Amino acid sequence: MGSVHTDTRIDTNHDDDTQRNNHRSNHDQHHQHRDDQGDHDHPQHHHDHNHRDNPRPALDRTAIVRWAAGMGAVTAEAVAVHLGVSAASARGRLRAAEGERLLKRCRPLTGHPALYTVTRAGLRNAEARGVEPCTVSASNALHLIECARVAAALERCYPDHRVQGERELRGEERERHRALASAEIGMGLRGERASRHHPDLVLWPLDANAGLPVAIEVELTVKAPERLAAICRAWARARCVVGVLYLAPPEVERAVLRAIDLAQARERVVVVPLEALPAHFGPPSERTVPSAA
Repeated sequence: MGSVHTDTRIDTNHDDDTQRNNHRSNHDQHHQHRDDQGDHDHPQHHHDHNHRDNPRPALDRTAIVRWAAGMGAVTAEAVAVHLGVSAASARGRLRAAEGERLLKRCRPLTGHPALYTVTRAGLRNAEARGVEPCTVSASNALHLIECARVAAALERCYPDHRVQGERELRGEERERHRALASAEIGMGLRGERASRHHPDLVLWPLDANAGLPVAIEVELTVKAPERLAAICRAWARARCVVGVLYLAPPEVERAVLRAIDLAQARERVVVVPLEALPAHFGPPSERTVPSAA
């Protein structure tokens, strides 16, 4: 199996002229529309006055709700990048969906963006099957915020791919009764019961003939060394993904590198700094996605 290379679109030099994308049409094909996180914005209900005459706002809202359902939770900032709109516009759209009780807003961490999660009514509106509403707490809020940010950034960096959230992936795997982009830990060795590990995100080629997906892990805290090595070892065995990309802050990056070495998984698993993801987006790029050499 060839080694996985990080793509130059994940810029370790933080260049501001990184790629913007025209991925809206691509994500419409896969029911993945954009969301923007709502932090401290004011509701904008002016779109609703002519709702019956103009169905577009309702379609946009459904797409946002569907994206939130698949991701688990989104922020206004992530939705802004996802949709290619201003943060104020994203907040207005999220608040409108909240007003219709399609989304629920919560902010468990002071000084961090608010998170929007889908409600039962939102799931019905978006026709999102196999997905349950996400529960947000102080313990998982930061990870949810970062996953939404990373997902939106990856959509911009790789317009020829779609980004899938863990919750949507779990639903699809339950429906199909097989692993699509996950890894088996344990594999039944020494009487152990194998368990399935799901990545935080999956980067799927839009072209069905373009190969396997890339699993994305957003690692913010240091796991127990044995657990992290077991996950890396499972990813090294997984044949439903072309490879795995870990995004981590410096102190966690070192722990992931040790686990990769312990699992002898360097051919399948790589780690790059979390801050390598661009914060600003320029014109679309023609560079390629991480791939097997």
